[in-house]
Amino acid sequence: MPKDQNGSPVFGLLPLLPILSVNFVGTLGFSIVLPFMVFLVAKWGGNAIIFGALASTYSAFQLIGAPFLGRWSDRIGRRRVLLISQLGTLLSWVIFLAAFFLPADALFEVDSGILGQFTLTLPLVILFAARAADGLTGGNVSVANAYLADITDEEHRAENFGRMAMSTNAGFILGPALAGILGATIYGEVLPVIAALLISVFAALLIAFGLKESRQQLLDYKPGMPNACKIFGQETKEGYKLSGCDETPAGDIMKIPQMPAMLAVNFLVMLGFSFFYVAFPTHSAIGLDWTVTDTGTFFAFLSLLMVLVQGPLLSALSKWVPDKTLVVTGSLILGGGFALLIWNQWAFVYSAGALIALGNGLMWPTFMAMLSKQAGDQLQGAVQGLASSMGAAASIAGLIGGGLLYTWVGSWVFVFSAVTILITAALTTVISRQIAPPSTFSAKSKSDGKS
Repeated sequence: MPKDQNGSPVFGLLPLLPILSVNFVGTLGFSIVLPFMVFLVAKWGGNAIIFGALASTYSAFQLIGAPFLGRWSDRIGRRRVLLISQLGTLLSWVIFLAAFFLPADALFEVDSGILGQFTLTLPLVILFAARAADGLTGGNVSVANAYLADITDEEHRAENFGRMAMSTNAGFILGPALAGILGATIYGEVLPVIAALLISVFAALLIAFGLKESRQQLLDYKPGMPNACKIFGQETKEGYKLSGCDETPAGDIMKIPQMPAMLAVNFLVMLGFSFFYVAFPTHSAIGLDWTVTDTGTFFAFLSLLMVLVQGPLLSALSKWVPDKTLVVTGSLILGGGFALLIWNQWAFVYSAGALIALGNGLMWPTFMAMLSKQAGDQLQGAVQGLASSMGAAASIAGLIGGGLLYTWVGSWVFVFSAVTILITAALTTVISRQIAPPSTFSAKSKSDGKS
């Protein structure tokens, strides 16, 4: 049974509420600008490819920052790194807000058969800078997952990762709804960005004052100096730092049994979803002729269904159905949902949304639980950081590639999402049914023959 920093047993929903709240608030701040981002890019001169490049900017800088933040959280604690990450997000919203007050004069124009037509303006450049600032400190997801793993026992791991996904999707329900309400005022898109900034301030305060550290800190020194206890004849025990716990090279992580296959699944899922996330907002505006409200309503519908699946449904199924079966079945359903999006009728689009919610709700939290279980106790931050880094690489490829593919083939880009997800279902079948965590010592310590 995991214990908190005071040595007390952790069980039930109550100890999860602080990290679930942090995750919910962070998602709310992001999702509140999601419905109108593509319209804002178009307003400032961009097209689908620029929108994809903008979305991939976050992932590109997360690729740099996430592994360091994950390993850092193993050393100095999850709470400190979460706070640093949230402060980076706060800075990014300040930069984002500044873009509204700059002239949208053309810096240069592009008219290409491959890239299409777009105009690069100063607000677009500032928008890219904002996403870069957020991405560089964007290890909050991986560190939050590591925090959850610290306080979760084996029996409730899939259930609790489902709750984490529920908090994410609850943010995605409320965010687009608030965007529709705030965006309809005379202040337009500025008010939702101000709201996102204020939400980020609240999230930082919540981490600073409402979140306890989940890990015992390793000593950086040998406390052998004379102290009052020794003077008065009291026995003291010396503390030692475990060899190999500071730095865990990616090569050592890949030596963990079945980790390469699991990280490949992580990469492919992120790739398939990135095709969807960049193409669907553009498709809703161009192919479906939807308004901001229509797009926000669809994402709210999608997120609401995910909450229902990742909550009561997954909680019940995880007690009876093996993790591997849930991941494979969810992947097959998810791939079918993406395939339905090639038809532009509302009935097909909302049916696709229902299948996407069901498939992702079963597959993704369960897979994250499997990944967490395989990482063990000492390598949670390092493994989650590497997974985030590989996910960021997939997002870069998917977001840029998705924009290009939508420009070339339209809604058929969703077939690429479907095929990618179906490959993950096949790959998951090679992962052993029983996932055993590695030793709490690092691979380096094992190779050295030391404990």
